[in-house]
Amino acid sequence: MGEYFLEMRNITKTFPGVKALKGVTFAVQKGAIHGLVGENGAGKSTLMNVLGGVIQPDSGEIYINGQRVFITNPHEAQRLGIAFIHQETSLFNFLSIARNIFISNLPSHGRGRIDFKTLYERSAALLKRVGLDKDPQALVKDLTVAEKQMVEIAKALSFESRIFVLDEPTSPLTDREIENLFRIIRELKNQGETIIYISHRLNEIFEICDSVTVMRDGEIVDTTPITETNKFDLVRKMVGRELSMMFLQRDHRELGKVVLEVRELTKKPYFRDIHFSLREGEILGLFGLVGAGRSEVARTIVGDYRRDSGKVILDGNEVFFSHPKEAIARGIGFLTEDRRGEGLAVEMEVYKNITMAIFWYQLRRGVNLDLGREKEVAEEYVKELRIVTPTIFQQAKNLSGGNQQKVVVAKWLCAQPRVLIVDEPTRGIDVGAKSEIYHIVANLAQEGMGIIFISSEIEEILGMCDRVLVMYEGELIAEVPRQEMTQEKIMYYATGGERVHA
Repeated sequence: MGEYFLEMRNITKTFPGVKALKGVTFAVQKGAIHGLVGENGAGKSTLMNVLGGVIQPDSGEIYINGQRVFITNPHEAQRLGIAFIHQETSLFNFLSIARNIFISNLPSHGRGRIDFKTLYERSAALLKRVGLDKDPQALVKDLTVAEKQMVEIAKALSFESRIFVLDEPTSPLTDREIENLFRIIRELKNQGETIIYISHRLNEIFEICDSVTVMRDGEIVDTTPITETNKFDLVRKMVGRELSMMFLQRDHRELGKVVLEVRELTKKPYFRDIHFSLREGEILGLFGLVGAGRSEVARTIVGDYRRDSGKVILDGNEVFFSHPKEAIARGIGFLTEDRRGEGLAVEMEVYKNITMAIFWYQLRRGVNLDLGREKEVAEEYVKELRIVTPTIFQQAKNLSGGNQQKVVVAKWLCAQPRVLIVDEPTRGIDVGAKSEIYHIVANLAQEGMGIIFISSEIEEILGMCDRVLVMYEGELIAEVPRQEMTQEKIMYYATGGERVHA
């Protein structure tokens, strides 16, 4: 019992029609950073909800530091020293940092009078511990996402937490903010705290974790030291099959004519003098670190941002879009990186999400929408893209991240664009769903669609693109053809290497 600080033994949980956890035994050593990975639906969230007292298991036992505990609600989990840090914080924006940290345990002089001196002193000490240089009296609403996350960690430390569960904590963060978060995690480890780190980003698992547990279909597949495995081994265990072909092998072929051209496009302060062309059947990568201006270029092309100067030429004719719906009507689709906020109407049914963009396609063709075919068309795309949903009448919010992304792809296929811009198309989805998205995009290119593929993951760029444009601080700094692409070369340019044009 003394080997592990946390042990969850033989945990089972059944929901109507689904056995979410099948006798799971999960153990973490004291002072370790332990990764937890698996596809969406593997059981990770259910297991952590049991640990957090959000749901009760049908059977099983939990031990902390050798003592059996009964976690009947989140308050009991907190009392036992278990803290959860999610990608979306649960702070009160219009309260101070200090009040948020001690929201349920405000120091007082008695009779309900807050001891502000003690409150601010304790808060300042905790903020220093997590490396956040902010006034404890500052309002949370004025903080960045990363700073709010630091406040959440400070809040957890105020409860003298001993187990920290970080669930996809880096999704909204910049590279520099991720480095700072990892520094704090390592400091917590050095202080003897126990960390469970959940992420779809396997590079992070290998960078920060000491060991990793793989879950699949409600069961533990394997637990191993991080030094004794590799990314391909983890992927194989997560999906239950060999993924030697994550990317579709695309035969060398002649590309079609230039379908889109951008000339000296400028939108200050985001980017300036961007110039490139896109051919039919081509997947053109756009790579750069956070803040390089990649997404802003895409939004300016489709009219979401108004350009300062420059030209966008579609099929040889200059176009100027004042709204993305005009770009849709002319045959340019844009799969946004924020699928829940912009790509999906999450409260609407799957079939309505799939067919919503067809209105603009029909407008472009000058014909009326056949409302009688709406559900039939949606069914065709659900089948073609293998969207896992019990029915097309299911609300989009109830689908997994990967299936939500495929619904967004289906929406744009329904509109039959000439050009499709995809911005971080696999962000936040599991490896199996990523592979399916890669194959869908590659097949679209083989059918002649021009694709602009924006990604912050170099492996995607190397695996998907015919050539890549690299941006640095708002400038197009290099163009690299497929045969010359290497991770080292692309990162060299992305971090400010010499300017090179093909």
